[in-house]
Amino acid sequence: MKRKILFVDDEVNVLDGLRRMLHPLRREWDMEFASNAGEALVAIEKQFRDAVVSDMRMPGMDGAWLLAEVKKRSPETVRIILSGQADKKAFLRSSLSAHRFLSKPCDCDALRLAIDRGCSLRDLVSSPAIRKLIMSMETVPSLPHWYGELIAALESPDASLEDVAEIVGKDIGMAAKILQLSNSAYFGHREPIADIAHATQILGLDAIQALALSLHVFSEFKKRRIDGVSVDDIWEHSLTVGEFARRIARAEKAEPEAVNRAFVAGLLHDVGILALAVNLPAEYEKVLDRAKAEKTGHWRAEAEAFGASHAEVGAYLMGLWGLPDDTVEAIAYHHRPSLCPERSLSPLAFVHVADVLEHEARGCAGRLSAPEPDTDYLKELGLLDRLNAWLNVCLTDGPA
Repeated sequence: MKRKILFVDDEVNVLDGLRRMLHPLRREWDMEFASNAGEALVAIEKQFRDAVVSDMRMPGMDGAWLLAEVKKRSPETVRIILSGQADKKAFLRSSLSAHRFLSKPCDCDALRLAIDRGCSLRDLVSSPAIRKLIMSMETVPSLPHWYGELIAALESPDASLEDVAEIVGKDIGMAAKILQLSNSAYFGHREPIADIAHATQILGLDAIQALALSLHVFSEFKKRRIDGVSVDDIWEHSLTVGEFARRIARAEKAEPEAVNRAFVAGLLHDVGILALAVNLPAEYEKVLDRAKAEKTGHWRAEAEAFGASHAEVGAYLMGLWGLPDDTVEAIAYHHRPSLCPERSLSPLAFVHVADVLEHEARGCAGRLSAPEPDTDYLKELGLLDRLNAWLNVCLTDGPA
């Protein structure tokens, strides 16, 4: 079935250029072109659109406002800004409604990749209700302690990027949002960004202050415990897995960039648990009860209840936000890496092992069940006999 894509731009010549450029894709996409936000909203009311790609600067309702309205009316639609004139303030505002920001001129391959990736990620989750939930998420709430520290640091006259990066690097929600924005085409970087210190430098202190203090992009958990799931336990587990993954990558003499990517993937690997537990607390508690009663992994119980485990949910969200492919891959397959078609010593391998070793070293986080080593995968990569050595590496450097 063809994907239905809607393009919106108030400049007729731009729409004509898009028609010509995308003409070769007419057998894959059913494309419609609107010259203003009003036309676009009428179009999505008539028929579901897999993706809406909008210019930013338009008279009346601009692209950010249009996509915010699309989000309300059609939550499952992938929302992309395609603009060549947005200033930083407009770009930051668009982060509340757009999944991705692409810069003009944008070639056919880049545009196709962004649209196809967003639509394909949706296939990870079979439940329409869960898809709507994920597509509507603007941010992942932060642990109150780190949220408070960030606000205090940003309000301080002595605020520094180094201090901000250190705080962001300890919080799942803030790290995910900063990485989403820094990986935007707005900044013109060709290589994906998976280093939090680098990401904060790209955004700059003024932008992070605007995000936190004016646009209120970051939020904090109102409850420290969500129906049996301890937010603090999940944070401690995620930070430790990130640190263990970093130590394992370093022990394997990975390049510094690969070491940083391993940490970020570990920090974010359970972001799907937060997405489910925050938005569906009662349902998630039942999933944990079922997993305990049936003595099965909570990720298996999630898949039966929601049509996707927290791994797929987290990968869906982070993929929509444009995080690097190997980060999304590590999140998606961290429980069952043998399902991943790629076979290499990647963030996925480091995070899978770190997750298993963290449980062996510290035990489970609350009611969450223990991860199981994928022995077939580890054997195939020749890593099975490295587990004890890696556990020593993780523990001998002191607590993570």
